Amino acid sequence: MITITVNGDEKLIAPNTKVWRFLSDLGLDPQKVAVECNLEIIPKSTFKEAVLMNGDAIEIVHFIGGG
Repeated sequence: MITITVNGDEKLIAPNTKVWRFLSDLGLDPQKVAVECNLEIIPKSTFKEAVLMNGDAIEIVHFIGGG
């Protein structure tokens, strides 16, 4: 297992976990969130290839509609 920080909380995940899988495992729709890893935005087009690494700091932002 590796440790990452997600929105300030430490989480243990399997090595070689990709962003898409991680978001899905959290019950999040990868199409409806923005993800920042180590202060850099991860493009949605790379969610299925981008691998989370030990020590990564992740911020996940949900899009909220309203009017």
